[in-house]
Amino acid sequence: MADEPAPEPGSSSFSSAVNGGKTLEECQDMIQRSLRIPMVKFLLKHLEQAGCGIGDRFIKAVHCDKQIAGGYARGEGILVCGNHMNIQDEVNQVVIHELIHAFDDCRAANLNWANCAHHACSEIRAGHLSGDCHYKRELLRGFVKIRGHEQDCVRRRVMKSVIANPYCSEAAAKDAMEAVWDVCYNDTQPFDRAP
Repeated sequence: MADEPAPEPGSSSFSSAVNGGKTLEECQDMIQRSLRIPMVKFLLKHLEQAGCGIGDRFIKAVHCDKQIAGGYARGEGILVCGNHMNIQDEVNQVVIHELIHAFDDCRAANLNWANCAHHACSEIRAGHLSGDCHYKRELLRGFVKIRGHEQDCVRRRVMKSVIANPYCSEAAAKDAMEAVWDVCYNDTQPFDRAP
């Protein structure tokens, strides 16, 4: 992040991937494939329209020591943890989730990633809009619930991410998430409605 120390790259997306993973070259190829899916194309177009076009090296495969799938950092772009990726869908999800963070960073001139409420808001939006919490994904993670699964999933993943922010205690993360929940959950930009 620009003026303040950044949360750990990748503090926003947590991987359920176990061992294995891909080489950086394999992951970079998977990133290239993800750039062709409609939702990624849509988000890239809206980043461009918001004045934040990205270069060829904006989304890159990296090796991550922590159990994370990837992350977004202002000035660095999107990092995808190749060693924690096993299938194309995982790469697609990381890219979509992190592009929503990049969009938020672009459209909000005063976004401060060290501010728990700002971080929580972007995590709420990314969790809600990216498909991270679709029923199928939750079922594969072992979370079975018929009603309200999506909001429960978003809340759980927001807490995990914001707690990883060195500026946010668990209590601060929970308070921040609750304070901004309604506004941020209902903010579906650049989509007309939640996909």
